[in-house]
Parts: sequence; C-alpha cells; structure tokens
Amino acid sequence: MVFEKIIGITNKILWDYLLIFLLVGVGVYYTFKLKFVQVRKLHPAMKQVFGGIFKKSEKADNDGMTSFQALATAIAAQVGTGNLAGVATAIISGGPGAIFWMWVSAFFGMATIFAEAVLAQTYKEKVDGEITGGPAYYISKGLKNRGLAVFFSIAIIIALGFVGNMVQSNSIAAAMNNAFDVSKVLIGVIIAFLTFLIFTGGMSRIASFTEKVVPFMALLYIVGSIIIVLMNYKNIGPAFGMIFKGAFSPKAVAGGVFGVSMKQAVRFGVSKGLFSNEAGMGSTPHAHAVAKVNHPAEQGLVAIAGVVIDTLVICTLTALVILTTGVYISGATGPVLTQMAFTAAFGKYGNPFIAISLFFFAFSTIIGWYFFGEANVKFLFGESGIKYYRFLVIIFLVLGSTLEVQLVWDMADTFNGLMVIPNVIALFALGSKVKDSLSNYEKIKN
Repeated sequence: MVFEKIIGITNKILWDYLLIFLLVGVGVYYTFKLKFVQVRKLHPAMKQVFGGIFKKSEKADNDGMTSFQALATAIAAQVGTGNLAGVATAIISGGPGAIFWMWVSAFFGMATIFAEAVLAQTYKEKVDGEITGGPAYYISKGLKNRGLAVFFSIAIIIALGFVGNMVQSNSIAAAMNNAFDVSKVLIGVIIAFLTFLIFTGGMSRIASFTEKVVPFMALLYIVGSIIIVLMNYKNIGPAFGMIFKGAFSPKAVAGGVFGVSMKQAVRFGVSKGLFSNEAGMGSTPHAHAVAKVNHPAEQGLVAIAGVVIDTLVICTLTALVILTTGVYISGATGPVLTQMAFTAAFGKYGNPFIAISLFFFAFSTIIGWYFFGEANVKFLFGESGIKYYRFLVIIFLVLGSTLEVQLVWDMADTFNGLMVIPNVIALFALGSKVKDSLSNYEKIKN
C-alpha cells in the first residue's frame, strides 16, 4: 500500500535522523545558554516539588492549577507505556548501552523542558474565561507565526488526542486480557466511561485525578522494581557494567548476545528516552502553562523534576529489572520482556502486577494527552469545539482497545514527529526570552 510506504519512509527520516539531532541539539543549546541550569538548579527544583507535596491541596479553577498539580498532569502524560515497552525495546534493539544514552538524552532534556515550561508560562492566556497555554500560544505570540501554530495544534490533536490515545487504550486492553482474560471490548468501554467522567469535570477534576493517582502509581511501580532489583542484588554490578560497557562497545557485552553497533545503542537510547520524557516534543508545556506560580522560571524548575522522575528513576528501574533478572536473553521484546522480568521475580503475581501498573500508566497518559489536545482545540476553535473533541476521543478509545493495526501505530509516530518540528523552531528562536526569564528569577532570589 502506497500510504503505508509513505508513512514508513516519513517515520524513518523523522525518528532515525532528523528528530534525534533536533531534540538533542535544542537540549545542548539550552544547557549552554542557561549555564547548565539542570545541574545548578537541580536541588532547588527537587526541593520545590517535594517540599510542598504534603501541603493541603488547592482546587484547580479557571485561573489554573497548583504547581504540583501541573507537574502531576505532565508526569501523567510522560510516564506511560514507553517506560515499560520503550525501555525493553531500547535494550533489545540497542543493547544495555542504550540506557546510558537514554540518561544522556534526559540530561539535555532537562534544559529543554525548563525552557518549554518558561515559555508556556510567559505566553499563557485566558480563552473563554479559562487559563490555557502551550506551544501554539508561544509560537503564535512569541514567533508571531499563526500558520506554524495551527500546524502544531492539528498535529498534536491527531498525535495525542486521537491516534495516541488509541495506542494507550490498546495497551491497557491487551495487558488486562492477557493477565485476567477480560474482553478487550469490555475494557475499552470501561476506559471510555471512566475517562468521560474525568473529562467532563474540566481542569478541576483532571488536576484532582492526577495529583492523587500519579504519586500512587509511581510509588507502586518504584517499590515493586526496587524489590526485584534487591532480590537479584548480585547482578546489580554486572548490570551497570553492561550499561557502561555497552554504551561504547556494544558487541563486547554479554558474550555477544547483543549484536548491535554503537550507532544503534545511541539511536535507540536517545530516541526512546526522548519519547518517554517528551522533552522538546511540545506536549508537557500545556500542563505547565496553567500552573499558578509567581514567576515563569519557578515552573521551569518544577518541569525539570518531571524528567528526573520519568527517565532517571522509572526508566532506569525498568532497565535494571530486565538486566538483573536476566530475561533479556529470552528474545522477547516490548512489554512482554518487562512482564517476563516481573514474572521471574514475583511468579504468578508478576503478570498481574505489570498489567495493573500498565493500566495506571496508560490511563493517566490518556488523561494527560486529552488535556493537551483540549488546549489546542481551544486555540483553534475556542470553547465551542471541546464537546466535539471530547466525543471523538471517547470513540477513538473504544476503537483502540479492539484494533491492532500497525498503520495506526505508525501514524502515531508520524504525527508525534511532525509536532516536534514547529516546537523546536520556536525553542531555538525564543532562547533569549528564556535566558532573560531565568536571569530575572535569579536576581529576585539572590
């Protein structure tokens, strides 16, 4: 089929070449422009996030969310199937050394996501009485390019709101069907019903959901992963050895199990890392835009913590679980490999544990991605377009639970890639704005 070939060629150009250089490039650019903000400000960033985690929560309203609620909404989108399936694919396709390059991409991604959050805060505005923002707003107001902003909005609505959410509902349905033998259609209907209840509550209910569910799901998975790694404590040293040795000489690792080149290790580590934490992709700024903060740079620091939690903590633990249990030699890939690792440690409870974890990861991603798409529907059509968007998302969720057409998955990759380009253009063009904001914040704090 001609269309499938076009999508395949487009994805190869986007993800094998163009986007890796663009996303890593913008990360390097901001790392130097902001004088290693991710290192200098890491402690205050973590303190700002975790220092207020036990404070009494405020209810989100038309003026936005609390800083923590905005971060939780961003992490809801960041921590998804990529943390399970993506890490496994990176290890099998790029060897254990891919994890090192995943860390490298996360390091530079912290500077990128700081810039995205600052710009989202700087150019946010009220639409029909409710605060909103994101790349479409800083592209149209900062770059003064309405056409590029419209292109971004259309791409992200398709990539995340529609096609991307089909992928997420399919992942949940497949995992639940595999673990508990429940009908995929039934799972799809349940997902659609639950998400509809949250969607219709607006920003307030989305913020309330993410601030409660995200810490719980992250803690559940982190504790389970740490238990497995400690059960295989003798393999921790060798696992890190494979990661560092495989980063530069993959073929020398694990007796030749991984017949990959250094180029493959870099390619899969960087691409899967960036896909997981979404730094530079233009998605999470929608959440950070609506945070109620005193200064744009404050939310920039909070955004840095999202990459730390997503990639340096959760993705790393997934990698260590796979490597310390030794399941990487099985030949399996994707979520199946991660399931095997948990089953090897927890026996019959391993598969249900992963199914439940994947449910929370993917379901929270659906909520986050819906919210991001909604911000762009507002940008294009105002409040009047939301009811139609909401209805279509529900339909796509039910369809996604039953369909497993590779073309749908490939299209998700295509539109994910296309939305990156206008966002990165804006990030490069508005670098001075971000730098000035950070300098101003540092003067106020000093």
